[in-house]
Amino acid sequence: MDSSRNAVLMARELGIKIAAGYDAGSAAEQGHNARELLTLNSYGLSPLEVIRAATASAAELLGWEDRVGSVEPGKFADLIAVGGDPLTDIGELDRIEFVMKGGAVVKDDVHRR
Repeated sequence: MDSSRNAVLMARELGIKIAAGYDAGSAAEQGHNARELLTLNSYGLSPLEVIRAATASAAELLGWEDRVGSVEPGKFADLIAVGGDPLTDIGELDRIEFVMKGGAVVKDDVHRR
């Protein structure tokens, strides 16, 4: 864990783009993508840096910035919504209330209240 933390902090200090991408080791681990984001935050990245690593930076490093990574016309409509401010509490990213994939709502706990 210390070597991973040091590598992340060194990359950040050197201005290297950091991308978040979760690779589940088993079917039981699917759907827990926020764990990586929470870990990056615990390593010292700010919530904003973590969110960028999971969105715009990941898209750029994949060469897909024209398709994903930000909310803009012509890009895939893949969105999540949470109940609080993830810039204040990064843990909000582990409490997703709404998911839109390709423009279709696939989870909507907001309107079920």
